[in-house]
Amino acid sequence: MPTGYISIGSNIERDHNVPSSLAALAEKLGSITCSNVYETAAIGFDGDAFYNLVVSFNSELTAKEVAKILREIELDHGRTRDSQKFSARTLDLDLLLYGDLIINDGRLQIPRKEIEHYAFVLEPLAEIAPNLMHPTLKIDYATLWKQFDKTNAQQVRINPTWLSTK
Repeated sequence: MPTGYISIGSNIERDHNVPSSLAALAEKLGSITCSNVYETAAIGFDGDAFYNLVVSFNSELTAKEVAKILREIELDHGRTRDSQKFSARTLDLDLLLYGDLIINDGRLQIPRKEIEHYAFVLEPLAEIAPNLMHPTLKIDYATLWKQFDKTNAQQVRINPTWLSTK
């Protein structure tokens, strides 16, 4: 059964949308493992800070079926499909990895390029899967995070009140 990794981000009603998305993911995908939560400055636009984290899960579903579930959860949380790349989000769910799959099929890209480019994706991924190898770079995530240029990373690990109740 493949292990998948999903990045979660929200900067609109984040204290509602993030825990609600965790509940929805657990309902649809079964048991999930969560990284810590990071508060991250908005990148590419002026806006409120995001909550970001990564979760892992195991499933027999196909990657496309998981991606469809993620889109449904986003829409259920007020996400619109016409939003710009760098803009405020009620909820952003991205399937980062799924087993050892490598997919570049339109909207479905695995592994996601964001892993290599954004601290808010790589740090929580390295936290819950430090020894996992990136399928194309053939480097583990702990090493990728260690080598990552953190000069402009504007994020801090937080402990939101809802985290202890999940």
